[in-house]
Amino acid sequence: MKIAVDAMGGDFAPKEIVAGAILAAKRYDCEIVLVGDQTQIQKELDKNYPEWRKSTISIHHASDVVGMGEHPGVAVRRKKDSSIVVATRLVKEGKCDAVLSAGNTGAAAASALFILGRIKGIDRPSIATPIPTGKGSVTLLLDSGANVDCKPKHLCQSALMGSIYAKCMLGLENPAVGLLNIGEEATKGNEQAQATYPMLKSMKTINFKGNAEGRDVPTGQFDVVVCDGFVGNVVLKFAEGLAKTLVSLAKEAINKGGILAKLGALMLMPALKKLGKDIDVSEYGGAPLLGVNGCCIISHGSSNAKAICSAIRQASEFVQKDVITQIRDNIDKEEIWSHDTEVK
Repeated sequence: MKIAVDAMGGDFAPKEIVAGAILAAKRYDCEIVLVGDQTQIQKELDKNYPEWRKSTISIHHASDVVGMGEHPGVAVRRKKDSSIVVATRLVKEGKCDAVLSAGNTGAAAASALFILGRIKGIDRPSIATPIPTGKGSVTLLLDSGANVDCKPKHLCQSALMGSIYAKCMLGLENPAVGLLNIGEEATKGNEQAQATYPMLKSMKTINFKGNAEGRDVPTGQFDVVVCDGFVGNVVLKFAEGLAKTLVSLAKEAINKGGILAKLGALMLMPALKKLGKDIDVSEYGGAPLLGVNGCCIISHGSSNAKAICSAIRQASEFVQKDVITQIRDNIDKEEIWSHDTEVK
């Protein structure tokens, strides 16, 4: 198993990326190829991890970087020697089994789409983001940003891919799939939702349980929730902002609450630590881009070493469990893709 890691992508690259790779090399049975500026990467390794040459880590030089604010498609086409493009090309050429990046999400998705190509039968790849439920489980949200405008058949394809991923990677025998909507009734929602509902209901390869409302996403009532990338990204960013705000408010309340509040917080510390672990996104690593001919894991730009390590584990398991073959084998079982019930 060999994982290509974009060492220059992310808010804290290459320091946290390198640190995460070192952790993963110690814990998991895989080779890690750090792709990026060789001088910077080697300097970081030599300074903090002098024994790295005895590990399963190697460096593959790439002279350029796609910035977080650059237009994904344009950057990928122009910067042929950028770290994300080179890392993805290593997978295409069979030199690596998976690619991982915490850099520009659009660039990572564009590189995978242009270089690896789509699985036959999949019109648009989808980012499947795991959202912790607080129960030690996650809800997979598809799509969380790859496609802001989706047709009903695209949402159905996301539902199929998300369901397969949940079976393979989360060990769920029959994952419950929901369509994100403004109400439980089948007649609720915009034209897109109303056209998608009967298509999902008629699918043989998924366990469609009906509409999921926004409040259902963090409860674990559904294992897979599908929506277009515009809505999905808004939900994801809102959840991230809300979590940070709640933590900040809790800390402020304790600091202002006097000695009793501080003692109470101390008593609750073991329970709070367990809860924190359950909802810690770094435990889950990253979000797979499903629908491309290769394993592509997209991590958050603010990923620390722990998150990168988890993402490398995730990429390794993705390849071992052959998720792509599962998607290929199941996509042909559905006749619904040819139905002309799309929003006009």
